[in-house]
Amino acid sequence: MNVFKSYFFSALAGVLFLLLWQQQVFHTLFRIRVHQLPLPSKIWETMLDNFGLLMSYTGYTMTEAVLGMAIGSTLGFGFALIATTWPRWGAGGLLLVAALNAAPIIALAPIMNLWFGDGLGSRVAVVAITTMAAMAFNAYKGLNDVDPLALDLMHSYGASKFEVFRYLRLANCLPYVFTALKINATASMIGAIVSEFFFSSGGLGYLLSNSIKVAKMSMGWACILLAAVAGVLFYLLIEWIEKLAVKWHVSQRT
Repeated sequence: MNVFKSYFFSALAGVLFLLLWQQQVFHTLFRIRVHQLPLPSKIWETMLDNFGLLMSYTGYTMTEAVLGMAIGSTLGFGFALIATTWPRWGAGGLLLVAALNAAPIIALAPIMNLWFGDGLGSRVAVVAITTMAAMAFNAYKGLNDVDPLALDLMHSYGASKFEVFRYLRLANCLPYVFTALKINATASMIGAIVSEFFFSSGGLGYLLSNSIKVAKMSMGWACILLAAVAGVLFYLLIEWIEKLAVKWHVSQRT
């Protein structure tokens, strides 16, 4: 019942927001012209008129986001595993990840374009760098924040390092991994769109950039809304997988 109420009030808030937008309340409040912030009805009309193009470009962007997130998350987990297994060497790896994460996407996009060319690879590389840090730090926390009593118990039974990793550290790490994946679900979309904005011949970022240049704001806002919807759906998919994978965890029983 509480879940139903949560979804109901969220939907109600969304409908109220759209009604205020349609009635130009935000335009009056913030002194924005209609051509700068098109009405929802106009954006919806644009989406219907260009449905095929928008779906094609959404799929292109989602491909970059998913591939980049998969690579970035795998590398991030690898850094966390190295830092756990060899703490002296691993600490430097985590610092490297932190340094890469601090680099702005706008600076990374042209560099990746020079390295990998004006193709899918450069955008995937940007997304991978964007999503690596969240996984590295969360996974490292999960691998090391284990119950000392459980660790002592396994050592008393003569468990090997691999057995400790498999039965204790990995199980403890899974909720942290899914937390990182949910963060990366939206971060990957941001990375893909920003990289497309500057160097691409397809995708929502490319279409958004061109639409703004020729003042087709309704098309630009259609791209923004589709990117937001895609990011939310991606997040919900990972959340659903999390409930299946770690249903034994206390966070899934409350």
